[in-house]
Amino acid sequence: MNRWETLKKKPAPMFVPEFGPLSGIRVLLNGSVVAAPFAATMMSDFGAEVIALERAKVGGDSARHQKPQIAGEDGSHISGAWMQNARNKLSVMLETNLNKEEAKEIFLSLIKNCDVWIENMVWVKKLGITDELLLEVNPGLIICHVSGYGTEAFGGEERQLSRACYDPLAQAESGWCLLQGFPDKPPYYAQQYVGDYLSGLFAVNGILMALRSREITGKGQVIDATLVESWMRVMDDNYCLWAESRIQKQRQGVKQSTYQPGGIFPTKDGKFINLGAYGKNAFDKVIQAFGFDANVYTYEAAGGSKEALESGLGRELDKKFEEFFMSHTAKEAADLLMEQRVGVAVIADCEDVMSEPHWQKRGDWVKYEDQTLGREITAFGFVPKLSETPGQVWRGAPYLGQDTEAVLTKLLDYTPEDIAALKGKGIID
Repeated sequence: MNRWETLKKKPAPMFVPEFGPLSGIRVLLNGSVVAAPFAATMMSDFGAEVIALERAKVGGDSARHQKPQIAGEDGSHISGAWMQNARNKLSVMLETNLNKEEAKEIFLSLIKNCDVWIENMVWVKKLGITDELLLEVNPGLIICHVSGYGTEAFGGEERQLSRACYDPLAQAESGWCLLQGFPDKPPYYAQQYVGDYLSGLFAVNGILMALRSREITGKGQVIDATLVESWMRVMDDNYCLWAESRIQKQRQGVKQSTYQPGGIFPTKDGKFINLGAYGKNAFDKVIQAFGFDANVYTYEAAGGSKEALESGLGRELDKKFEEFFMSHTAKEAADLLMEQRVGVAVIADCEDVMSEPHWQKRGDWVKYEDQTLGREITAFGFVPKLSETPGQVWRGAPYLGQDTEAVLTKLLDYTPEDIAALKGKGIID
C-alpha cells in the first residue's frame, strides 16, 4: 500500500498562526516567478497555509534571483520581488517528479493534506501528474492551472496550448498591446507584469468559488486560468464593438474622447500631472473650475469625440491646459484643482507614494523580517482591507528549503532517518 493511502490528513493551520478568513485552508504551490505564486500569496496574506515546492537544482523559484537585488550584511542577496511576494509561505525543496517513487510519495502525501494545488509548470504531464490522479488521491482537491494559453481539458488547439508565454506576449495576443501608445508610433506594452498579476487574481477568484462549491457538494474541481484570457477579460467594449459593428479601436496616446478634459501635462517644477474627467457633466465642471467659457468650450465641440479633440477648438482648449500647468508646480496645480473637486493626480514616484500621509494612515506599509537578509524590511501591505479578518504577515519570505524538514516530519510523519535517506538520493535538499 502506498504511503499516502495510510497517511491521515492533518488539519490546517499547522505551521502558521490562525488569522484571516482563509485560516484552515492549506495550499500547495508548484510555480515560479509571478502568476501562480502571486495567487498563493494573495491567499497566504489572508490566512491560508501555503507550502511552496522549490527545486534545489535550479536555485528555487527564479523570482529569488530577479534583478535588482538587495544585499544583506553577510553578503547574501535577494530580489525585492521575492521579499514582497513570497512572504507568509513555507519553502520545501523537492524534485517534483512522480517518475521517482520517493518523490511521488511525498508529493501525493502533500496533495492528500491540502485543499488547493496551484501550478504554472506547463509540463506537469511529463512529471507524471494528472488531474485524475490528484482527484483520486484527494476528491475534495481544488486544482488551479495557470498558463499562457490554457490546458487541454478545457479545449483549444494543441499547438497553442504548448506555446511559451510571457506577459508582454499575452498583451499582444489579446489585442491589448495594439491600443497602447501613440497613433504615429509602434504599440507599447504595460510594464511590471500586470497580466501575471491579473491572472493570479482571476485564479484566486476561481479558487474561492470552487471552495464555496465544495462546501455544498463536497467535491473538488479543476480551474484553468490563462494570461491571455485574463487580458481579454479586461478589454472593456473592444470585442463587442468589433463583433457587432466591425469597429476596431486604435491607439490614442493620452487623448481619449471618453476621458475629457484629460491628458498628461508637464508642470513648472518638471513633474507631470494627469487631468481627467468622464462624461459631459464632468467635462462642464472642469471647464468651469478653470474659469473657461463653458458656452465656447462645449463638450460636443471641444472634447466629446475624436473629431472634437482634433478640431481647432479642441486644440485651443488643450493649449490652455498646457499654459495653466506650466505656470504652476505640480503640487500647486493639484491642490487648486482638488479644491474644485476636479479629477487630478500628480504622477508619483515611489518616494512620493510612500511619503503620502493618506496611504500611511491607511496602514499600507508593513514591516517584517526577511528570512534571507535576516533584517526588517518595509513592503506594501494588503488589498483589500477587511474589517473583521484583516490580512497580516506572520513571517517574511523564506530562504530556500527553510521548512523542508518541518513539513516532512510534522505533516507527513517522516523520521530523521527517512529524511537523511531522501537527501542522499537527491529527492530533497
